[in-house]
Amino acid sequence: MAKLPALFIVFTLMLGLTKTHVASAKTQLTEQFFQGALIVGKTAPENRVMLNGKAIKVSASGDYALGFSRDEKNNSVLTITSPSGEIEKRTLKPLKREYNIQRIEGIAKKIMNPNKKANIRVGEDNKKIKAARTIDSNLTAFAQGFIAPIEGTITGVYGSQRYYNGVPKWPHYGLDYAGNTGDPVKAPADGVVLMYVPDMFYSGGTMIIDHGHGVSSTFLHLSDAYVNVGDKVVKGQLVAAVGSSGRATGPHLDWRINWFDVRLDPALVLKLTPLK
Repeated sequence: MAKLPALFIVFTLMLGLTKTHVASAKTQLTEQFFQGALIVGKTAPENRVMLNGKAIKVSASGDYALGFSRDEKNNSVLTITSPSGEIEKRTLKPLKREYNIQRIEGIAKKIMNPNKKANIRVGEDNKKIKAARTIDSNLTAFAQGFIAPIEGTITGVYGSQRYYNGVPKWPHYGLDYAGNTGDPVKAPADGVVLMYVPDMFYSGGTMIIDHGHGVSSTFLHLSDAYVNVGDKVVKGQLVAAVGSSGRATGPHLDWRINWFDVRLDPALVLKLTPLK
């Protein structure tokens, strides 16, 4: 058998080392490990990523997403496995936050307890929203940063909760922006319109935009939509108009962010710096 040139052998070995190095590259994570945070990771695209034993989608460029709920107290284990079997494990501890709690008395019973017909309608609305939030597309806009969808004063924050007549209600899971009916609402990141319903019982005009890997934006109380379901949108594009539809006391935008069914804090999402 003819001997291979020494230079060829060295070059071949270098290729093998480079491939192994890429496959086992350490993962990067955005460092906002708070309750309600969206966490964006980056690793070698051929690596397998698991969160608490469940597979997490990794994009062709190595991006992936995960998030902590408002009240998450348990640590999560992130495991990255290379094709060669090398394993990296990281324990993610959600940092506890304090939320604004308000107690309001004297609310009329008819407001506290919607009638049967209204409850049926609410159930149908929730099915549509839940279906949209199960989408796990290959879009990677979630990793490219977000902008505020409207220029306005923030009047309501994520995590706040009210007790009406001593009964705890659902916490607020979005950012409320003051505005006037018709004010422009922009896409906070690139994406695809998953849903628009003009008249949901509680949230009125409701739009959901997919940003990829289970990350989505939801806009509530809209007065109009300027895009259709299935449309691709780009960051900063006009997509809707502020309104007071549904159970709103006045015109404003309620913007929400989800990672599948995990409700995240848009204020934290706005602070994310894309990984390189």
